Amino acid sequence: MSRLPFYLIVALLMVVGIAMSIHRHVEFEVPWTPGEQRQVWEIEAQVTFDGQGEPAKVDMALPSSQAGFRVLTEHTASPGYGLAFLQENGARRAEWSTREAVGDQRLYYTAQVLVTEGARKATAPPPPPPVTDVAWERPYDTAAQQVIDRAWARSSDAFTFARELLSEFADDRQGENARLLLTQFDRVPLAVRLLNQAGVAAREVNGLMLDSGRRRQSLTSWIQVYDGDKRALFNPATGEQGKPDNLLMWESAGNAVLEVEGGRDSRISFSMLVRNQPAAAAVRSQLAEDSDTLLNFSIHSLPLEEQALFQTILLIPIGALVVVLLRVLIGIKTSGTFMPVLIALAFIQTTLLTGLVGFLLVVAVGLVIRSYLSHLNLLLVARVTAVIITVIAIISIFTVLSYRFGLNAGLTITFFPMIILSWTIERMSILWEEEGPKEVLIQGGGSLLTAVLAYLAMNNPWIRHITFNFLGLQLILMALILLLGNYTGYRLLELRRFKPVTED
Repeated sequence: MSRLPFYLIVALLMVVGIAMSIHRHVEFEVPWTPGEQRQVWEIEAQVTFDGQGEPAKVDMALPSSQAGFRVLTEHTASPGYGLAFLQENGARRAEWSTREAVGDQRLYYTAQVLVTEGARKATAPPPPPPVTDVAWERPYDTAAQQVIDRAWARSSDAFTFARELLSEFADDRQGENARLLLTQFDRVPLAVRLLNQAGVAAREVNGLMLDSGRRRQSLTSWIQVYDGDKRALFNPATGEQGKPDNLLMWESAGNAVLEVEGGRDSRISFSMLVRNQPAAAAVRSQLAEDSDTLLNFSIHSLPLEEQALFQTILLIPIGALVVVLLRVLIGIKTSGTFMPVLIALAFIQTTLLTGLVGFLLVVAVGLVIRSYLSHLNLLLVARVTAVIITVIAIISIFTVLSYRFGLNAGLTITFFPMIILSWTIERMSILWEEEGPKEVLIQGGGSLLTAVLAYLAMNNPWIRHITFNFLGLQLILMALILLLGNYTGYRLLELRRFKPVTED
């Protein structure tokens, strides 16, 4: 029979598992290691205005996830106001409303923004419509045309033209025409108007320069220039092209940052603070929000109680892989196939030293009592039931004694799987009668060694991290176990049979 379908299934499991893991790391920036730190900015916008005793409506621009930044969470504090989040053409806005606003009014908006290098870009606003007719009064029309002609002659495309045009207004290069225009117009609206007159699509946008610990900061104006499907950001003061790393674009659609109806003297100011936190915690909320997609199938969408449960369940395949490696490749004998995995899970709850002592005590006392039950010639079901009750009694007695002597670690012995311990005692007792104490020590020692190794693997912080955050790993483990199940060679411990051959 051809083994090709088997290897195709294994290869498919490996490829899908690796692809799912890489997708989560790249698209959702889930870190490979648990200790990675990320910068998170806490940004607070404060809106103040004087109410006139009439209905008021406040419309404020909001930031979106963008290259370099991802909005994690956002909160508002606006008692007595209704609130709605609106989105149109890629621009997000918050709209507060109230029937009566009297006196000093203060509204707060707080956002947590994650600094990232691979954030998904939000839907970008479309380019502004072309402006066909830009009217000037004399003598500004002549000055504007001369500035445009001078910059046009030294450029080759829309971006180089914008750079040359903005440099005309730099403090060290201002000519008579530039100085004349600046006496009548503000720098940024003037530059946008000149660009539009030259047939270059451009708009004024607003960004926040992030600087930790700053208070009462305001937005800065930038110029977004379009050349077909391409776009570039320019500093209107220097003409430099490109977006600084610490610039968070707050309003990119060319609309007003703040509009207030029913009030006067409106102002908006910003305070900011940066802090570091584990990368896994920083992206957890985003994972929960995006977990409805197939490629981002995530445990993070479950309630916390179920998440804690699955964090342990997803470690079982790691322990199973350890058992398969030790039994198939090395040849270690265990009492029961996957009993060591369950004992390793108990070790995670009890700690290793406490778990080893508790396991040995329970099994040793259980074997003594089981040896007496064997003389009663009971039926199998009744005998195993009696062993189960005995194990429960042993664990109860040890727990009470530990508490009485002040050994709180002994209380965790209740995490041992009682049914599994009962069957382990039953198997070892039968094995003692049929094969002798040597075989009991071999299988019991092998089970304990396997449980300890499985515990060390399952309790590793990195393994706990990747099993919980990358579900594609389960497919990779399945592929590895299928490959190991196809192994038909000698086990490592079986090679001892060939030792006399090597000596000869």
